[in-house]
Amino acid sequence: MPEKPSESNGKVHRKVGLVYDETMCKHDTPDGEAHPERPDRIRVIWEKLQLAGVTQRCVVLGGTKAEDAHLQLVHTKDHVNLVKSSTNKKDYQSDRVASLVNSIYLNGSTSEAAYLAAGSVVEVAEKVAKGELDSGFAIVRPPGHHAEADEAMGFCFFNNVAVAASYLLDERPDLGVKKILVVDWDVHHGNGTQKMFWEDPRVLVFSVHRHEDGGFYPGGDDGSYNMVGEGPGEGFNINVPWEQGRCGDADYLAAWDHILIPVAKEFNPDIILLSAGFDAAIGDPLGGCRVTPYGYSVMLKKLMEFAQGKIVMALEGGYNLDSIAKSSLACVQVLLEDNPIQGSSEAIPFMSTWRVIQAVRKRLCAYWPSLADELPSKLTNQKTPTPIVLTSNSNSEAKDNAHELLDQMSKLNIENHQGDTKVSRSWRSDLSKVDVWYASFGSNMWKPRFLCYIQGGQVEGMTKPCVGSMDKSPPKGITWGTYPNRLFFGRESTNVWGKGGVAFTNPLTNPNDQTHMCLYRITLEQFNDVLFQENGLNVDFASPIFGLTALQLVEKNGSTPLEAALAPWYGNVVCLGREGDVPILTMTCTLSVIEKFASGEVPLSPPAKAYANTLIRGLVEGGIFSEEEAEAYIDNAASKPLYINGASRF
Repeated sequence: MPEKPSESNGKVHRKVGLVYDETMCKHDTPDGEAHPERPDRIRVIWEKLQLAGVTQRCVVLGGTKAEDAHLQLVHTKDHVNLVKSSTNKKDYQSDRVASLVNSIYLNGSTSEAAYLAAGSVVEVAEKVAKGELDSGFAIVRPPGHHAEADEAMGFCFFNNVAVAASYLLDERPDLGVKKILVVDWDVHHGNGTQKMFWEDPRVLVFSVHRHEDGGFYPGGDDGSYNMVGEGPGEGFNINVPWEQGRCGDADYLAAWDHILIPVAKEFNPDIILLSAGFDAAIGDPLGGCRVTPYGYSVMLKKLMEFAQGKIVMALEGGYNLDSIAKSSLACVQVLLEDNPIQGSSEAIPFMSTWRVIQAVRKRLCAYWPSLADELPSKLTNQKTPTPIVLTSNSNSEAKDNAHELLDQMSKLNIENHQGDTKVSRSWRSDLSKVDVWYASFGSNMWKPRFLCYIQGGQVEGMTKPCVGSMDKSPPKGITWGTYPNRLFFGRESTNVWGKGGVAFTNPLTNPNDQTHMCLYRITLEQFNDVLFQENGLNVDFASPIFGLTALQLVEKNGSTPLEAALAPWYGNVVCLGREGDVPILTMTCTLSVIEKFASGEVPLSPPAKAYANTLIRGLVEGGIFSEEEAEAYIDNAASKPLYINGASRF
């Protein structure tokens, strides 16, 4: 049972529940292929909350499996049985089941994870309704808002929020919950939730989403503002469908202030269930919008004014690991009501945003009188600066744009600067106590070049200096090793070396392929700073790109893909084994990018002379080759066909 609220200086602290269960991470692609809805989504959130010291101030709950009877409040019996039995089948049968539904995958743990996700949201909702908790956040996967009564789709199996809402209304009338507000700020329309309460006036469903006239997933007319419900539920379904991507804080807060908040005052809910997808966050690879952690925190704070702050957040989408972690932390801090929200948003909504808001108000004003007044033209005619669209035909320009965007991302947080520093110091302090061997196969084989990443500066041939690591201590040890990886050179140019390819390795290759690597014993903190710099990022991120959980995973699985938006070049960390009980890690591109190199979609290119010279000097000074042998080694790697799955491609 949750503890009673504590008091400090007369202030009652809110009881906030958090649900996290590692079992839900077992739901993964059966073949290990990369997928946006992956286990690390909830791991990074939990790690972020722990590093920020938030979990210690919350009531932490383990996962709870849903009961079939509760699932069947919104799903058909056949659907529940299909999900229950699908992962007990042989692989080929599971593949067939997955092929029958939309945008899902199955493995042996899918059913258990789906039951845990739905049951955990029910548990938190029940505790909040009882008053045992003031609010809660169920950090669950798979997500739920796309799942329909008889169909799994959009990564979703059971509609977690809908199950919880129906449970409170139909199974627990003694709790006094008669009206529920469901808010869905996931970038994709919650089609499943809408259909489940289409004729139910007890549940007001509000969804703000990217729609583009039905051209954005899940597509069709379901997400239109004309879809308002039917029968007794008419007027109790509100869609705010964005006409375009790139919508950010100003657009979402305008929808809050001019649609959701006035309607919520009229509806006066007893509890709020929040489908908290963070794929409208800046940098999300699927969403294409620009909501910041500050934006999410303000939206949530506005909702806290209703239902006595009884809010249950259930994780939905969100596929940029850095953004989803920061946004989740921002929201939990709002639920705790620790400090005033820090930050500001000076942007102006798009003109298309005002068009949508006015159309929604006009369509719904017959049901909600607070929407009847016309918005002042002074408000809706504000001119929006032309947004920056990050597109380019040049790899180097694209990298510069990504650098600029991610540099902005690293500074987005509702905490003040002092709070950011504390979080950054926290993860750095933890990772500075862990040693790894960094295995370099490229220019970093030459020690003076590698020290640029640690101590800052540049060597001959580099066009710009490195900023260096936060910890500028030199390596604790240096050794050499040879590993069954295929060395190759790709990309047409880089910002640091100019024209010419740079080194990558393919870890899935012919055993006869051997790559020489120089191993530097550094801390995991320094390894992160090398990763940041290799991918063109600053080193002042408030969270690591490769933390302790990722280290455990890479030692278990052999490799761990990083967040694509954060690691566009070296996005795959590979474990090569151990040296003296210390893990050996290297970094290369992802397997999907290797396939693009092999197919010619991304060019293979020989290294420029200045870049090649650093490899030669590293190999010679390391005592591996003579100068002539080193040149032949590099020439062979640059000219040899690239093998993928046993077949050579040029």
